[in-house]
Amino acid sequence: QQQGRSPHNPLVIMGKAAKGGKKLPSAPLAEKKKKVQKNPLFEKTPRNFRLGGDIQPKRDLTRFVRWPKYVRLQRMKKIMIMRLKMPPAINQFNMTIDKNQAATLLRLLKKYTPETNEAKKNRLMEQAQAKKDGQESKSKKPQVIKYGLNHVTTLIEQKAAKLVVIAHDVEPIETVCWLPALCRKKDVPYCIIKGK
Repeated sequence: QQQGRSPHNPLVIMGKAAKGGKKLPSAPLAEKKKKVQKNPLFEKTPRNFRLGGDIQPKRDLTRFVRWPKYVRLQRMKKIMIMRLKMPPAINQFNMTIDKNQAATLLRLLKKYTPETNEAKKNRLMEQAQAKKDGQESKSKKPQVIKYGLNHVTTLIEQKAAKLVVIAHDVEPIETVCWLPALCRKKDVPYCIIKGK
């Protein structure tokens, strides 16, 4: 130590010794960077997204959209249904028949579509004409689907219904939540299908 210098402030050594001395050898098998020749036909044109620059790219903003009220309501309803505990009488409407069964059922029901007003009028006219001529009318009343809650309920109570098809999304649900229980009581087969 030099005189008058504290041990915490050592002297700074200047000169060649300070520069690190020896030159380190380069790493073995190091790939030397080759200069890539730039093709003058394809020039880089970087975009500038600052103020007054290029147009910003399209971003997915669905998260921030103000959706129509009916969309918000149906989403809120779905989340609420997931959160709440559901009584069995209402939960049974989630147990619907699968897509293939539903398609087969709808194909079957299409054969029994209710007759149009025009067809009914023609049938009744033929019936009246036959009665007028004193013959027995050949045209019988066709077997068609019966619909309407009160009418279907009456048919179930009379055990006249062969198959009851209930939609899963009736609004309000209270109007039909007792129907499966009635079908079970009267031994009438029923199924719950997706979509009114």
